[in-house]
Parts: sequence; structure tokens; C-alpha cells
Amino acid sequence: MDLILVEGVSALIRWLHVVAGIAWIGSSFYFIHLDLSLRARPDQANGGQPAGVQGEAWQVHGGGFYQMVKYLVAPARMPDELTWFKWEAYTTWLSGFALLVVVYYLGAELYLIDRTVLDLAPWAAVLLSLGGLVLAWAAYEALCRSKLGDNETPLSLVGFAFLVVLTWGFTHLFSGRGAFVQIGALIGTIMVANVFVVIIPNQKKTVAALVAGRAPDPALGRQAKQRSVHNNYLTLPVVFLMLGGHYPLLYATRWNWLIVAIVLLIGPVIRHFFNSRHAGKGSPWWTWAVAAAGMALVLYLSAAGPRTQTGAAATVPGFDQVAEIVVSRCSMCHGEAVAWPGIATAPKGVLLDTPERIRGQATLIALAAVRSDAMPPGNLTEMTGAERAALGAWIAAGAPGK
Repeated sequence: MDLILVEGVSALIRWLHVVAGIAWIGSSFYFIHLDLSLRARPDQANGGQPAGVQGEAWQVHGGGFYQMVKYLVAPARMPDELTWFKWEAYTTWLSGFALLVVVYYLGAELYLIDRTVLDLAPWAAVLLSLGGLVLAWAAYEALCRSKLGDNETPLSLVGFAFLVVLTWGFTHLFSGRGAFVQIGALIGTIMVANVFVVIIPNQKKTVAALVAGRAPDPALGRQAKQRSVHNNYLTLPVVFLMLGGHYPLLYATRWNWLIVAIVLLIGPVIRHFFNSRHAGKGSPWWTWAVAAAGMALVLYLSAAGPRTQTGAAATVPGFDQVAEIVVSRCSMCHGEAVAWPGIATAPKGVLLDTPERIRGQATLIALAAVRSDAMPPGNLTEMTGAERAALGAWIAAGAPGK
């Protein structure tokens, strides 16, 4: 019953996380698009913009037209109704952190720790993960509030280098999958903290000033806009990292940290294309060439093999040897009766407990245990490099049954 409860809770949290993330990303993309598409109409005497309006945009949707107007700081008086966009972000982070706890912290031995990388106790891995989230956000916040934060280009370059160094470090602390989730959770934490610590408080200060009859501080809006733009450019990389944990050739290969570094470049480049179009500054098609080249490099690096190189087997092993390797290293999770604590059924329904099933799953074995070291997770069953090489030679020979 405990396993069923954990699986059910995990599924519900994941569903909530995805739905909330869609809502947050959708509203974020929409408002960045709206900001960039605003056009000024300075001739106020002939029906132009009221004083204090930055610009307006006309949009059509759902059978009607919308006239969107943005005040640069605030309107002359507070409107009767005001919608705040914050719970999408908060719910995304809260559900994501809950999922991190249920899957990676409670299952640290399976998903967060890889003893071939670093032999950590579960409690130590969890503390390192939590500490990484807090310290990385504090460092980012300090950078933004420093003199460097006044110039976006140097800030972006330092921020990129900061994230790449963190990624490299996490791949030397955790499993490949754990490192991907950790850097994704870290970026997500920074994004939500931008909303919780800067964007919403600054907007509340602006509202409070209006209610009190004071002129709001324009610097509050500029600071909030800076963090909103940061979130916009970080969105695509963080989505990639969340999905990347399901693809062994991305997270469980030799150059996993470099793959993340490339994605941290590609995501903002793609956003630049759309932001440029929304702002009416043309379509920088070169961005797609850069993105395509980056993804080609990612595919090339993903084929470099597992982090621990295995070499090549001298001869093709017989099937009895292959079956012994698979049964001894894999079947405790991938069998009809799962013997590993905390796992209710064979992951993804993959069964490796009979000769027919082993041969039928040769492609998946190649993906998870030969071309990468995703399986066994954390190498808990201590599959050796020679055993991986033997499996690779058997698969290369056509996975014979003898």
C-alpha cells in the first residue's frame, strides 16, 4: 500500500507541476511578447495615448479585439480591479520541489547518488542539493544587485559561466540524472525567486505609493523588468533540463555537462528570434542556424559513450554470459517480482528476467547500459566496464540467442 500511495502522490504532483508550468510559461511568454509589441501613439490631442502610457497593442482572439495599454510606471489612480500573476510561478516551484523530495530525496540512492562518481550517504546528497539551491540563488541575487547588474551583457556572460561551472560541479557530485534535475531545479528556483523576491514586491511598492498619493519609483519597474527578461531567456533551458532526465544519452554520457552548456546558449538564442520579431526589429534567421548547429553538436556529444569508458570486448560473448550479466545486475528491478525496496513495478514496464525478454530489449539495453551508464541507476549493482563491453559486443553482433 505504501508503494501505491507513493506512486499515486508522485503522479498527481507531476501532473500539477506540468499544468502549473504551462500556465507560468504561457503567461511569461505572453507578457514579454506584449511588452515588445507595444507601439507608441504620441499624438494625444488626436486620440493618442494618455499621459504616462508607454505604448499600446491591438490583438485579436476568440472572436473579438483587445486594446492593450501599458503605463510606464503606473496610472494616475489605482483601478478598481487588479489581477496579479504570481500563483502560476509559486505553484510551479512548490509542486516541483515536492516532486524533487518524493523522487530524488526519498529515492536518493536510486536517482541522486552515483557511487562511481562520489560515494555519498543519502542525507549528505540531500543537504548538498538543498545547499546548492540556496547558495546559487544567493550568488545570482548578489550579482544582479552589484554594479555588474547595471550592464546586461557582462551580467549575462558571467551568469552563463556561473551556471556552466555549477553544472560541471553537480556532475561530479551526483548521478547524471540527478545533476540534470539539480541544475534545472536551481534555475527554476532563481526564476521563482525573481517573482517572489523582486517582481511582486516591487509591484506592491508601486501600488502602495499610488494609494498613498506618492509618485512611484521608476527604478522598481526597471528592476522587475530585468528579472522578468532573465526568466524569459532561462525558460527554454530549464524545460530542456526537466525533460532531459528521461533521455540517457543526454544525462548519462561523458560530456553531459557540456551538453547543458550548449543548451544554455541555444535557449536564449531561440528566444532572441521571437523577441526580435515581437519588437518589430525583423527576423534574425541566423539564430536558427546557430540553434541547429548547437543541437547537432549535442547529438555528437551524446554519442561519446558513458562517463566511465569501457573499451571493447575481445570476443563476442555467448548468450549465457549475457543473460548472467543482465539477471545479476538488472532483474531485481526489471522482473515480474521487483526485489528492490521502493519500486512497485518494473520501471517503464521493461522486463529482463527471461532469455526472450532480454533479447527483445536489446536496443534498450544498448541505450541505457552500453551507450550510456544510466542503468543500473547509480550503478547500485556494480556493473563493471567489462560487463558493459560484453553487452555491447553481443548487441553489435545482432543479439544472438546462443
